[in-house]
Amino acid sequence: MNQSADILEQLAQILEERKSAQADSSYVASLYAKGLDTILKKIGEEATETVIAAKGDDAGQVVYEMADLWFHSLVLLAHKGLGPQDVLRELERRFGLSGIEEKASRTST
Repeated sequence: MNQSADILEQLAQILEERKSAQADSSYVASLYAKGLDTILKKIGEEATETVIAAKGDDAGQVVYEMADLWFHSLVLLAHKGLGPQDVLRELERRFGLSGIEEKASRTST
């Protein structure tokens, strides 16, 4: 496993552990306790902040906001019983497909 995937897996493990933590003991535990709508709201906020950062000239700010977006996306995955490997497998499946082919494969059922 490469270092990037290893970091994602380490983070996914921590997020799983936070599911059993008291809501007042960690930020992630509080997100889980508040439920799906709160997690989705955070993803929306982070996506908006990422877009705003990308409109600027500060690459560091883009990376910072993207990290927040990825983090909250991983929280959502964990909440749904999924993990980064599920997403990585899907990306691997798409590798070598054109975007047009991939989209057609989703709509031709």
